[in-house]
Amino acid sequence: MDVQAIAKNVRVAPSKVRLLADMVRGKKVDEALKMLLFTSTPNAQAVAKTIKSAAANAEKSFQMAPEGLVISKIYVDSGMTMKRYRSAARGRVSPVLKRSSHITVVVTEQENHGAQS
Repeated sequence: MDVQAIAKNVRVAPSKVRLLADMVRGKKVDEALKMLLFTSTPNAQAVAKTIKSAAANAEKSFQMAPEGLVISKIYVDSGMTMKRYRSAARGRVSPVLKRSSHITVVVTEQENHGAQS
């Protein structure tokens, strides 16, 4: 059974969050949270929060064991883009695009609980 959590309009560019998503895809939930804890970027907090939410959804709603959960899918879509402008040379204007992300995490139970991945 798949259980998901979605964090919408996280004020981080999707390209930056995708690097973190690629790092934890396919890992166990507790292992992924440890990896994100020691990652130097502050954007890891948003990904970790979404992973914790998906694990909590699985535990509370579907009575799945939290130690047997694996991140089966994690993907980052682009959210809304706020458009701002900055003055440039010779009286012109240059756009500043403040991008946001939608982070989706899908967790499933590991098939064989005894094996290490």
